Amino acid sequence: MEKMSSEDGDRYHHRHHYSDTDVLGSEKVPHSGPLSGPLNKKVAAGKKTAHFNIPDSSSSKDDRYVEITLDVTADSVAVQSVKAANGGDLQEDPELSLLAKGLEKKSNVVRNASAKIRQVGHELKRLTSFSKKPARFDRTKSAAAHALMGLKFISKNECGHGWEAVEKRFDDITASNNGVLPRSRFGECIGMESKEFALQLFDALARKRKIHGDSIDKAHLKEFWDQISNQSFDARLQTFFDMVDKDADGRITEQEVKEIISLSASANRLSNIQKQAEEYAALIMEELDPDRLGYIMINNLEMLLLQAPNQSVRGESRKLSQMLSQKLKPTYDGNPVRRFCRNTKYFLQDNWQRAWVMVLWIAVMCGLFAYKYIEYQRREDVFKVLGNCVCFAKGAAETIKLNMALILLPVCRNTLTWLRNKTKLGVVVPFDDNLNFHKVIAVGVAFGVAIHGIAHLACDFPRLLHATPDEYVPMEQYFGEQAKSYWHFVEHVEGITGVLMVILMAIAFTLAAPCFRRGRINLPKHLKKLSGFNAFWYSHHLFVIVYTLLIVHGIKLFLTKKWYKKTTWMYLAVPIILYSCERLTRLLRSSIKAVTIQKVAVYPGNVLALQMSRPHGFRYKSGQYMFVNCAAVSPFEWTLGDWTRQLRTVFSEVCQQPTNGKSGLLRADSVHGTNIPDFPRVLIDGPYGAPAQDYKKYEVVLLVGLGIGATPMISIVKDIVNNIRAMEEEEEEEKSSGIEKGNGVNKTNSTSPSSKRKENFKTRRAYFYWVTREQGSFDWFKGIMNEVAEMDRNHVIELHNYCTSVYEEGDARSALITMLQSLNHAKNGVDIVSGTRVKSHFAKPNWRSVYKHIAVNHNNSRVGVFYCGAPALTKDLRQLASDFSHKTSTKFDFHKENF
Repeated sequence: MEKMSSEDGDRYHHRHHYSDTDVLGSEKVPHSGPLSGPLNKKVAAGKKTAHFNIPDSSSSKDDRYVEITLDVTADSVAVQSVKAANGGDLQEDPELSLLAKGLEKKSNVVRNASAKIRQVGHELKRLTSFSKKPARFDRTKSAAAHALMGLKFISKNECGHGWEAVEKRFDDITASNNGVLPRSRFGECIGMESKEFALQLFDALARKRKIHGDSIDKAHLKEFWDQISNQSFDARLQTFFDMVDKDADGRITEQEVKEIISLSASANRLSNIQKQAEEYAALIMEELDPDRLGYIMINNLEMLLLQAPNQSVRGESRKLSQMLSQKLKPTYDGNPVRRFCRNTKYFLQDNWQRAWVMVLWIAVMCGLFAYKYIEYQRREDVFKVLGNCVCFAKGAAETIKLNMALILLPVCRNTLTWLRNKTKLGVVVPFDDNLNFHKVIAVGVAFGVAIHGIAHLACDFPRLLHATPDEYVPMEQYFGEQAKSYWHFVEHVEGITGVLMVILMAIAFTLAAPCFRRGRINLPKHLKKLSGFNAFWYSHHLFVIVYTLLIVHGIKLFLTKKWYKKTTWMYLAVPIILYSCERLTRLLRSSIKAVTIQKVAVYPGNVLALQMSRPHGFRYKSGQYMFVNCAAVSPFEWTLGDWTRQLRTVFSEVCQQPTNGKSGLLRADSVHGTNIPDFPRVLIDGPYGAPAQDYKKYEVVLLVGLGIGATPMISIVKDIVNNIRAMEEEEEEEKSSGIEKGNGVNKTNSTSPSSKRKENFKTRRAYFYWVTREQGSFDWFKGIMNEVAEMDRNHVIELHNYCTSVYEEGDARSALITMLQSLNHAKNGVDIVSGTRVKSHFAKPNWRSVYKHIAVNHNNSRVGVFYCGAPALTKDLRQLASDFSHKTSTKFDFHKENF
């Protein structure tokens, strides 16, 4: 039997302020609110008695204490007695009786009985009052404070200026309807997207006011609006209860719970939950109706809402978080020079690799341009007739030669992969920006072609036509007899090749523009094929013709006759040979390394999963990628392009409905690793290096995947767990075998397997955020997510799933989903949204908070941020990485996957 002294009671009641810890004997236990979740620390079973101080100055000293005796067993708590300290009986208190009764049932949410005592103790102290006025839950503490932010039908911002907008929409809708708003357009009028949810809300509000019919006037709409925009939690809870309680009898039956679950699932586009509404309704009734009365009351619904977990930052972490918030506030420096210097410093810190490459490239171009300009300026015979025009033309031509050679290097994937893996050049060379550099060089080519072409066509050729016979004499050795018309220059080989190159480049450049390549431009039906990835892919292969014309153009020069001064082929020889070897290697490797399709699965969201055998000698690193070719769809296209839907169609034809609980809408599995005869032949090309493969050099990594962009991140997550497990096993083996002993302590030398792995693998903490639009998307990696969650025994990886189709926490449309999620995860360990052991979040992540959380937990660390997904988020994540790197001690390196 444990007694709580009067001093302890005084500690509980001190000017009505309550601490974040409850005191049980001499032990302080964190207070997490009424029934807000399990605690891990166990207390031996038996009877526990505690005194609580009653905050009532009118009571006598003895009457100010209450003695509560609880019978604690392994999985339940029974209230034996509640009496005054002087031995007298207490007056009946409805809320105390309800709470005591609730404690006696077995809890599926809180399994630790001793934790229950500590959690409800804070509430019991205030509920056991002699006052006739029943006490209410203290909603300013613990998980309740978090829960009270929920059940909002209209956000706080909309409430301030919302009615004016609603009234305007009402007037517009009812202009031709005699000022009466039909039920079917209620959601449109109040600005609620979920039509079905809006209809149920309309019915609940009308039922409460005994309004019959399917329409309301403006006065009733104003009443409806005042209630749904009410910021009082009690009002919101009552409105939500009325929506569920369709027969208005003050009770919610299991059928009504099933209907509201189905409605909430539909509003949030959660089809799987909608299918299991009956099962989840039974779960809620089991939790809230243990006596099997067949109904639950509003107080049961409130208690369920108050079970939402509340995770808070405490102590030094809280202070550090506040300090970071202050540092990250935007500041304005009025001194333009100081502001420019600071911004320049930040820019160079973030982009020094790109900066030196760009400076070198521009410097070389300027040098070549100046060299050719001066060379022709010194050729008096030519310069006297053509002037500076020919100097500009020849200077630009020299930069074109350079850029046409360089533009091939960033797309030599095998070479870049080798340089990334086998050399240290990655420290100073930004290999991740290879495609961006390819595009920058293309812009340089375009500028060079424009200057070269304009200088010749608009200046040089007219000068030759209008030169006097005496002035033209020095030009006869280069151009022959003086031309009579402009076309004399164009119809020569030099002119024809030049014009053709400009046309082909213009086609390739245009179809490579994002609006064409991504099919965003709206073209007439007969021109639709000019947009999309296929048009970009095929037009880019015009470069074979362009390079052939460029070499011919460089040989047939008007003003250069000596072969060793015709340098075009010299610039292009090495890059063309290198690129040709690249393409030949890809062709041979893909045709020789045949793969066997072992499993095909078609998932929601137009996702096709192919599991294939690994060819002999095929080695890869997590984060790398490869290309896939299917001749049944197209013999020339690899992975990317419009053909991906056709590939899905081809494989879907040989798939069937899954059996034995296997995942996927459709699937087909091989028997004993043999290829299914009906499967089309598949070739692979790769693997190729990608930014994500460098994650191992960071102790902390933040992995972000949007939609199918989670694919490389999932691979990395699994690789991290496998590497950490392997290191632990190697260390255990080394300790047991005693590789090197000294002074009685086992030591490992620098050549041991664990030492080598530690040197190459530095990651010790990972944060994975997967954001997807549809619930069905979680089926893509369900098995892997569960496997990782099970393997990660040391909690190295934080897994976060976000479903953006679900309304954010606090919205009434997702309130029941949140409650149901907490119940099911506590009881079964499975998330109802993702179907995995990883609990899902709703709406979009607050990326600033994500970065802040990592910065607080990892001071003075360098964090690798790896992102794969839609380009829209790239700018935000990159900017946040820059802001936190500049203003905190944690440095974030941002990397974007380009494939």
